[in-house]
Amino acid sequence: FASDFEEFKAAVEAIGIPCVVKPIMSSSGHGQSVIKTAEDIEKSWKIAQEGGRAGAGRVIVEGFVKFDYEITLLTVRSVAGTSFCEPIGHIQVDGDYRYSWQPQSMDSAAKEAAQEIARKVTDALGGYGIFGVELFVCGDEVIFSEVSPRPHDTGMVTMISQDLSEFALHARALTGLPVPEIRFLGPSASRAVVVEGDSTEVIMDNLGKVLEEPGVQMRIFGKPEVKGHRRMGVILATADSVEEARAKAERAYDKLNVQIL
Repeated sequence: FASDFEEFKAAVEAIGIPCVVKPIMSSSGHGQSVIKTAEDIEKSWKIAQEGGRAGAGRVIVEGFVKFDYEITLLTVRSVAGTSFCEPIGHIQVDGDYRYSWQPQSMDSAAKEAAQEIARKVTDALGGYGIFGVELFVCGDEVIFSEVSPRPHDTGMVTMISQDLSEFALHARALTGLPVPEIRFLGPSASRAVVVEGDSTEVIMDNLGKVLEEPGVQMRIFGKPEVKGHRRMGVILATADSVEEARAKAERAYDKLNVQIL
């Protein structure tokens, strides 16, 4: 952690280049950057100060971790105790989620280790609700990355993969109701609809074709504008396997016609 530019330079030197820079509060990759050379140091500091959701302030400098894959383990704390959704695999671009799928295939040792870490982290934080715990997995080794104390973007796949989505689970837990069971319905995938431009008029067109294949759904978020890039919707798909679900979501996405007026 670094609170000012001098501390930041010292942290980069201690961690080494390349390294990742993040504001202490961020989402969708805002304010995050990668330092690849010494010339990037000042630029990355500026990005973190201007792009973080909490404004200027402390930043985090992280070293790179070699891992096989990354997961989100949605962890629910309710009056009934702690429960876990099936692990979610995902792909990010520039710190922002683009694809997710459930379940991510894991061996039993790695899955148990992930649940143990998620339980420790969420027990330490306390409170009721859903937590998006992000973890790196390398073989049987699991390394904690970060946690979001709310429904997670990669967890939007649960709107089609579970009987109770991450939003329903969060609401149930927060209102003091029990979560006795989370029923997984089958292999599923999501594809984020990210729009680039500067407009208050974004049209999602050709939806008849997008939704023509069985097992495909779409959510349009109704956000009023886009400046730069913004996630404006998500395509959801379910199939007999994760691979089929991901391919189906991608086919639907390819049919979507986004117009920026």
